[in-house]
Amino acid sequence: MTKQPSAPHGSLSRADFGADFVWGCSTSAFQIEGGASADGRVPSIWDTFCQQRGAIRDGSDGSVACDHFNRWPEDMDLGRSLGLNAYRFSISWPRIFSARGAAPNEAGLDFYSRLVDGMLARGLVPWVTLYHWDLPQYLQDAGGWTNRDTVAAFVEYVDVVTRRLGDRVKHWITHNEPWCTAIHGNLDGMHAPGLKSLPTALQVCHHVLLSHGLSVPVIRANVPGAAVGIALSLHPIMAASDSAADQQAVARHDAFRNRWFLDALYGRGYPVEPLQMMGADAPIIAPGDLAAIAAPTDFLGVNYYFPEVVKDDANAGFLRTSVVLPEGRERTDFGWEVAPEGLTALLARIARDYAPPDMYVTENGSCYDDVVGEDGSIDDGKRRDYLVRHLAAVRQARDDGVPVKGYFAWSLLDNFEWSEGYLRRFGIAYVDFVTQKRTLKASGQWYRAFLGGQA
Repeated sequence: MTKQPSAPHGSLSRADFGADFVWGCSTSAFQIEGGASADGRVPSIWDTFCQQRGAIRDGSDGSVACDHFNRWPEDMDLGRSLGLNAYRFSISWPRIFSARGAAPNEAGLDFYSRLVDGMLARGLVPWVTLYHWDLPQYLQDAGGWTNRDTVAAFVEYVDVVTRRLGDRVKHWITHNEPWCTAIHGNLDGMHAPGLKSLPTALQVCHHVLLSHGLSVPVIRANVPGAAVGIALSLHPIMAASDSAADQQAVARHDAFRNRWFLDALYGRGYPVEPLQMMGADAPIIAPGDLAAIAAPTDFLGVNYYFPEVVKDDANAGFLRTSVVLPEGRERTDFGWEVAPEGLTALLARIARDYAPPDMYVTENGSCYDDVVGEDGSIDDGKRRDYLVRHLAAVRQARDDGVPVKGYFAWSLLDNFEWSEGYLRRFGIAYVDFVTQKRTLKASGQWYRAFLGGQA
């Protein structure tokens, strides 16, 4: 891929994307809600993980986060003021069920019912993510996602939530980034529950995908006219060199990083090469599992942040590949490469190879170390430029015939950024975590002007 120049701020128009394009922001429950023990919520694996020494860089936790549990009307007003027509959020499973076999928690369901009503009253179409990594701790204690009963528990949870909200919510995402659930949570230990086991990670991955597939018909039965999908973290994969070994490493890495999910979801089963390389660590796959995973969906959510550059490495795991960070590339303050052309290429590749009916960019954003000016303003020009350039990349994909129907910026608010705690900021609105004051950054002001036809 060749680098594209920055898109001038005035070269984009909302009208370029069509009148029915979906414009939103994304958030997740654990990262913003707080209210950790309010109204019967029980601990999640992230509450437990935050208590482990050294697990969170700044030693913080999500018990308060952005206090969205109490301040949600203000946050929905912010979304309306931006000119959004959609809002993607996740539901906290530990707010809905307090134990395996327990009755649903009505207070938790009522919270999300009020939240949905608040969105609709402000002209925001709710997009619900049913799982954004906050597994109830009581299920982890019983084996977590390695236990096939967790799949059944998830389907029951989905049934309850969609019955309660399905009269008003029509857009459903089963899981956010199964890769992170499986690999960061159970192989490299960066995320909750903090395990480091390849067979565990692979079994978790399979069961998460299975729970997705088994939930799709449940959502359709409960919600007439539902649009159902899944959100995947996907990356263009490039070779560190022109060597044959590195070129082959790209194929192996792509087979697990991207195709493991896409192939299975679109009815091709798991790619053969990584499955063979897993050997005895491969997941247990019961008869009918792969057919269930391939349940037809209405859209694919694509979460894009950066490409990955890989090299052949005989000492690096079962894939024998490692990710490298080439010098001279533009990067965010988190170290992630800024490559909007990668988004165009990724969307085109998915459309060509899998032909999903619709696609949405369900996450895209950037982390920079924001500085609050003396006047209280936050001039995050790099984040604004990132947003402009990636929207130009989406427009290019649409111009090329890719069925991209919407874009959700990550994120509406600065929040609890998982193992980074509150050290990293992705929001287009700045959050002072002492006072909980929200301040729209320059990037958010640009997004508002763009959506209002004034950028």
